Amino acid sequence: MCLAVPAKIMETGDGAAVVELGGVRREISLMLIDDVSVGEWVIVHAGFAIEKLSEEEAEQTLALFREIAEADSSGDS
Repeated sequence: MCLAVPAKIMETGDGAAVVELGGVRREISLMLIDDVSVGEWVIVHAGFAIEKLSEEEAEQTLALFREIAEADSSGDS
């Protein structure tokens, strides 16, 4: 299964960006979207930014991911 996740742009340059999610930084490609700036949020899939989204949308999505992870970890017993 593939999953796309929101990440915050921390640096940009030459068709690439460094994004951060949960304290982890990773370089991604910006080949599929235009006009991305530091501080904006994007959806990242397979190392590519595929769409911009608002900070509110990103936070809502990340909150849902946390809820799913917590529910899954509570069922491990």
